[in-house]
Amino acid sequence: MMDSNGDMQFGIGAAAFEQNTASAVGQLVQTRLMLWGGEWFADTTDGMPWRTQVLGEHTTSTYDAAVRARILDTTGVQKIRAYRSTLASRTLSIAANITTSFGSASVQASSG
Repeated sequence: MMDSNGDMQFGIGAAAFEQNTASAVGQLVQTRLMLWGGEWFADTTDGMPWRTQVLGEHTTSTYDAAVRARILDTTGVQKIRAYRSTLASRTLSIAANITTSFGSASVQASSG
């Protein structure tokens, strides 16, 4: 599990893990959204295309599609029930309600 700062929690035994729950899928979506393309050394092809399709000039027509595709490509996600994005001061904030294999979950992420 992650704390309110997005850091992994350790030292609390089995309570530190989510498995087969809607919130586990939500956490996976959030983690996948926060992974920048090329950032992970084990697979530099994975990640959100923040630099090319989300942030920067002339991305207004591409960033929502890129975010939605990343959410829907996450294991356990069945559909996006609600989605909202806000671009302000070069920071994209995302809020989504998703239907997972285990129920509903809410996801929030930000580029900044």
